[in-house]
Amino acid sequence: MSFRIQPQPPARPNRCQLFGPGSRPAIFEKMASSAADVINLDLEDSVSPGDKDSARANIIQAIGDIDWGRKTLSVRINGLDTPYWYRDVVDLLEQAGDQLDQIMIPKVGCAADIYAVDALVTAVEAAKGRGRKIAFEVIIESAAGIAHVEEIAAASPRLEAMSLGAADFAASMGMATTGIGGTQENYYMLHEGQKHWSDPWHWAQAAIVAACRTHGVLPVDGPFGDFSDDEGFRAQALRSATLGMVGKWAIHPKQVTLANEVFTPSEAAVAEAREILAAMEEAKAKGEGATVYKGRLVDIASIKQAEVIVRQSEMIAGGT
Repeated sequence: MSFRIQPQPPARPNRCQLFGPGSRPAIFEKMASSAADVINLDLEDSVSPGDKDSARANIIQAIGDIDWGRKTLSVRINGLDTPYWYRDVVDLLEQAGDQLDQIMIPKVGCAADIYAVDALVTAVEAAKGRGRKIAFEVIIESAAGIAHVEEIAAASPRLEAMSLGAADFAASMGMATTGIGGTQENYYMLHEGQKHWSDPWHWAQAAIVAACRTHGVLPVDGPFGDFSDDEGFRAQALRSATLGMVGKWAIHPKQVTLANEVFTPSEAAVAEAREILAAMEEAKAKGEGATVYKGRLVDIASIKQAEVIVRQSEMIAGGT
């Protein structure tokens, strides 16, 4: 391993990020009372151009008026290629209360995009004397974003989370699909006449996880568009969790339970992890660097894997 220790990401539950448009304030209370770990109030794609100003005002008022509990509260601003984003940032930081934790920056293509927002945020914070620094989360949803994913992950100490936005990513890449996440009908291999579907998002997710883990950022899977397909959502979430992602978006309230189910370590997994740690402690007491647990070899690397599961379980328990 490099002598530069891999930094740990923020220690907070991030199993599910529930999205809701800023133009629908009637749903904010329900979002606040949901089981989602992160609330993303949206000013971007789900809000029409004519509703941008009113949606921004709705969100600013709700940030102070609603009890968001221990949830991470985030607002997705408009893209840097629009005339709306600077006003989103300025109004949120000048008018919203300290309950706001994060700004989500969409369609990030390079580190300079983060620099631009960071410079504006820093200036407003200094001018207003804000006590809490705003964190950033970003969405990778373009060919440029995935090509520059590591420099984006290292772009600012404010950056805490990064997601894959499948729909815009597919459009930017010229992918022949209108699906948002999940298995794609024509992305398959043939073996002895049988179709075997693979995951077209896998390589992008793996690149995001690697960049995030290198720089201490939380890697998050984005939306699954067909909210009537519970098993499809669960399958993609399980693949994402196996790759190292910590959570997934919910674009419908019913997806919150599914995401929490997948990204919460099971009691059996936690118990096994603790047993592996205990077995390795016994081995170390004997001067051994490895041992056998249930017929398989476990060693120092196994300790690290088990510690991830135990830490995640304890963090979730402490945040709920």
